[in-house]
Amino acid sequence: MKMRIFVPRDAGAIAVGADDVVAALEQAAEKRGLPIEIVRNGSRGLYWLEPMVEVATVRGRVAYGPVSPADIPSLFDAMASNDPHALWLGLADEIPWLKRQTRLTFARCGIIDPRSVKDYRAHDGYKGLERALTLTSDEILADVTASGLRGRGGAGFPTGIKWKTVAQASADRKYIVCNADEGDSGTFADRMIMEGDPFVVIEGMTIAGIAVGATKGYIYIRSEYPHAVAAMNAAIAAARRTGYLGERIVGSNHTFDLEVRVGAGAYVCGEETSLLESLEGRRGIVRAKPPLPAHKGLFGRPTVINNVLSFAAIPFILAGGAKAYADFGMGRSRGTMPIQLAGNIKHGGLFETAFGVTLGELIDDIGGGTASGRPVRAVQVGGPLGAYFPRTLFDTPFDYEAFAARDGLIGHGGIVVFDDSVDMAKQARFAMEFCAVESCGKCTPCRIGSTRGVETIDKIIRGERTSENLAVVEDLCNTMKFGSLCALGGFTPYPVMSALKHFREDFGPAPATLQAAE
Repeated sequence: MKMRIFVPRDAGAIAVGADDVVAALEQAAEKRGLPIEIVRNGSRGLYWLEPMVEVATVRGRVAYGPVSPADIPSLFDAMASNDPHALWLGLADEIPWLKRQTRLTFARCGIIDPRSVKDYRAHDGYKGLERALTLTSDEILADVTASGLRGRGGAGFPTGIKWKTVAQASADRKYIVCNADEGDSGTFADRMIMEGDPFVVIEGMTIAGIAVGATKGYIYIRSEYPHAVAAMNAAIAAARRTGYLGERIVGSNHTFDLEVRVGAGAYVCGEETSLLESLEGRRGIVRAKPPLPAHKGLFGRPTVINNVLSFAAIPFILAGGAKAYADFGMGRSRGTMPIQLAGNIKHGGLFETAFGVTLGELIDDIGGGTASGRPVRAVQVGGPLGAYFPRTLFDTPFDYEAFAARDGLIGHGGIVVFDDSVDMAKQARFAMEFCAVESCGKCTPCRIGSTRGVETIDKIIRGERTSENLAVVEDLCNTMKFGSLCALGGFTPYPVMSALKHFREDFGPAPATLQAAE
């Protein structure tokens, strides 16, 4: 009987040698005359343990990690003699970091073969679609609305309202668009699920198509994600072969098909209207709203445009029921959030849990503090446009409204950790520089404001008229926040102003008037 071994094909695992581990496994097995079957699964998200190799046993899948090619001979020796191995992690499902999660969206990621419809179905895949095919459009929309699901791309807009708007729009054709242009620093959840469980995205988009009356969908993926592009294309082809995409889906009267489109990697194309411009073959420039994409989107037709994680949450909601999803979370933030821990952190990876966990628990307990061992000084939540939070705000619950109340953003759920060696003035400058480089150039506050922001912060760093230039930065931030056409210019003030507010000492001596007031 063949030994079944799982080695991730996830880009994060490949980056640290997973392909070399596969080659070493095949070579060692051939040398020993040992029949093996290697399954290239997705990552489970414990990136400090990648490549994490799992071996199927009668007790379950036993994990080892991080494994290098040099470890393979001793690994086979240990398995043959039932001796302990230095890289042994126990049963994968019992690893504490995994066991304490609430995996609804990522329930299959790292477990199934991401290119097998059969394996997806064996792990409760397509149950949501099967139920959706028995419901009316209004019933599907009612479930999505009742679940409390909000857009996981950053804006947090209620998904049910967006879908209902498209469903009620009158048009000869409608579209479903998946925004997979994941560009925030410290984020990898979209990539991870596309590479590890692509069928859940396909299923979610198909349900959306049935709900609103759309027959065509597009997945817009940035060019820096070649492994995700390959995984999605392979899964789409497999879904077509098995009748889950195309005409008369699984014998029903519904038609829905998908295509992958690859973007050039402009950050602004993460904004939905810029993405639509790019998808139509034009330069990615923000459109003025209204009209909203729900009324006039792709090719001028009503369009549902949601993030990868939003679509990936839909199958659970339709299969398990809206209440089962809404029972998790707090306030208006329902369900779970796949939180990505990155930067200077000991245990970096994906941690899916219900809304409500505090920032401090995520950093100190789950993440294990900094990788450098130095004290945490700041964390940035929500990508390069997210606010910097000091330790005094670590009691903030991971919740849309709780973060907004403290001038922060959850965004796409990425958390980047910095220790006490960080220079926050340089981080503020980076935010302005990032905006200047990535701006589409359509609106003046973003295009010019960010450039002036870089110049002004440089003057502050050099100690030139600090008080006056700080006032200029604040004025620029207000102009950008309220005058920009989209979130790129509108949110750049968050990291800049939070750095000024919480880490004022990094911007030179405080003006005498402030010192007197203090």
